[in-house]
Amino acid sequence: MKKHEVLGVIVARGGSKSIPKKSIAMCAGYPLMYYTIKAAQKSKLIDRLIISTDSEEMAEVARGYGVEVPFIRPKELAEDDTMDHPVFEHALKYMSKEHGYNPDVVVQLRPTTPLKSSADIDKAIELLIKEPEADSVRSVCEPIHPPFKMYKHEGKFLTPLLKNEYKDLFNKYPEAFNMPRQKLPQTWRHSGYVDVTRPSVILEKGSMSGVKIIPLFFENWRDVDIDNPNDLKYAEVVINEADNIEGILD
Repeated sequence: MKKHEVLGVIVARGGSKSIPKKSIAMCAGYPLMYYTIKAAQKSKLIDRLIISTDSEEMAEVARGYGVEVPFIRPKELAEDDTMDHPVFEHALKYMSKEHGYNPDVVVQLRPTTPLKSSADIDKAIELLIKEPEADSVRSVCEPIHPPFKMYKHEGKFLTPLLKNEYKDLFNKYPEAFNMPRQKLPQTWRHSGYVDVTRPSVILEKGSMSGVKIIPLFFENWRDVDIDNPNDLKYAEVVINEADNIEGILD
């Protein structure tokens, strides 16, 4: 495989509401971002690891674990409704202008998904590199609740969410929403576990994923995304259990 320069970017905003300073909240004895940093540093393919944050405190924690802090993210790129794309566009343009650094591949590493493995990070990178036509790799897993069992609320009554999109299915099975999950078409949910993108997709196409997306399938037990204190408690239980199984979080 031709050598590609791979940049890992940890994104950590200081103004989280559900859990104050969420990315550095303590989880099983370490700041939450520690687990993502550890997985990224064990990757065999990430060449450079940086953090994009608006918080000096988070920057200091990341720096303490050996992560590069090339800039402090502008406040306007750290609002509650800030999307991923402008954050990564800023990071790539800054690294190019200030450091002359232009990677071939960029890995999005969310500190709120602490159960990622270095093996999955490398697998995602390899999937993108081996498929020149692909724009990105997105991590997906089987949803707990299939979308065929979901509804829209229109007026007084409920309407099956996918009735118009899957007319053949609902013509054959009018109550598809009552069918066993195994009988329904397979669907996949994007998790944010590990995502890998070509910088050209971000900078030229204005997208984090493009249209030619390769799936990275991963174990469902790793699908933990910290959004509230209960998620944090659950992650601690899983991490403590995993620590008893050698290498499971490597």
